[in-house]
Amino acid sequence: MELFRFENATVERAHAGPVLRGLNWVGTTGQTWAIVGPTGSGKTTLLETLAGRHRVVSGTRTIPESTAFVGFREDSRLFSPSNFYYQQRFEFNEPDDCPTAREFLSASIPGSIDAVVEQFRLAELLELKLLKLSNGQQRRLRIAKGLLKKPTLLLLDDPFSGLDTATRAELNEHLRRLGDSGLTVVFTCRDDAVPDWVANVFRIAAPATIRFEPNRSDSTHVPLQLSPSEPIIEMANVTVRNGGRTILDQVNWCVNRGERWAILGPNGSGKTTLLSLLCGDHPQAFANDIRLFGTRRGGGETIWEVKKRIGLVSPEMHQYFPRMLTAREAVASGFCDRFSPEVQTADQSRRVDKLMTQFHLEPEASRRWWQLSTGTQRLLLFLRAVIKGPELLILDEPFQALDAPTVQRVHDWLKSELSTEQTLLIVVHDPTELPAAMTHALRLNEGRVAGANFLPHFP
Repeated sequence: MELFRFENATVERAHAGPVLRGLNWVGTTGQTWAIVGPTGSGKTTLLETLAGRHRVVSGTRTIPESTAFVGFREDSRLFSPSNFYYQQRFEFNEPDDCPTAREFLSASIPGSIDAVVEQFRLAELLELKLLKLSNGQQRRLRIAKGLLKKPTLLLLDDPFSGLDTATRAELNEHLRRLGDSGLTVVFTCRDDAVPDWVANVFRIAAPATIRFEPNRSDSTHVPLQLSPSEPIIEMANVTVRNGGRTILDQVNWCVNRGERWAILGPNGSGKTTLLSLLCGDHPQAFANDIRLFGTRRGGGETIWEVKKRIGLVSPEMHQYFPRMLTAREAVASGFCDRFSPEVQTADQSRRVDKLMTQFHLEPEASRRWWQLSTGTQRLLLFLRAVIKGPELLILDEPFQALDAPTVQRVHDWLKSELSTEQTLLIVVHDPTELPAAMTHALRLNEGRVAGANFLPHFP
């Protein structure tokens, strides 16, 4: 039975003009679809249009009423990141206006939640506030809530992004079973990550991705040569607890200047909390023995003195980033470490222009954040992290929503532009996304160090 149809449709986003033209697509009950295409090609826009979120200004659109949409960012009456601030998720006091996972699942949905709680391993999360959940934990919770609506059409925007290997495999099996049961499932994903059970692929064409080409005339890159160096991160028996839960347990870790560390571990293992201690976002940094750039935390330095030497991108930052900044303002905000536009010097302005040109983002410069694709936003946050040439660059799941060619462009930039004096920490769930020349790996599991290794031949 036919479930949705587009005939020669032109789709318009508010204040952005037409974004999809000549759309012809028919879907029937029980089909499984993957929407693929380059970063910024309109995958999320197409999925949102199928959910009825954008206007069809010409042609026709027919879509079902019983639809569940799970996007990258939760923005509903139940929970919206815009009602909170980024560092609030690490504070001991929990906001009263933030629902628990149980309240989020149960709201406005009659019946038991037991089946999805078991299916998505959510029992241990039920009494936690959404603000406290990791990116991967929130993703599982929101997919479970979508299924509670018993939709005829399930729409998922990049559902495997941000999930560890085991959870990704579990979700893949859950979705396969849903497709087998007769539910129509449509989701976006990378072109090279379409599961084998998906019967149909909707491919959005776009101009070929242009690879990053370094400006050799002013590149300061030299081949990485490891040698004894002063430590810039020192942690001794670091423990973080919140509400009776132990998030990090007796962590000992030392990072020397110029090293390249991969930080690995399943969702909820403490990776984001570990990084928040370094960036000055977590208040328990001052209750632990943590030295950064040779100075113990709590020794009198301000949070801004810490942040000016660090560049950061993370899924949580992405969720809380202000929607009204332009793309150019977003990149430039990396100079001041605040989520706001600031007056730039002439040199800073030239640096912004150079970076946006290197990544072919000049056409997006004046567009507002909310008008940009999720992948373009994530690429801009990478530029924001590197814009000031930080001593410590922290990339927490930087490749979410990026296609393989764009990931390679970021790898090429890091290889060409990152100096031997800069230290890199990178969190990924897929080891194939790690840049070349990684030197070490830190593995966390349930808040404990499961391994810290020197990796002279790490791929």
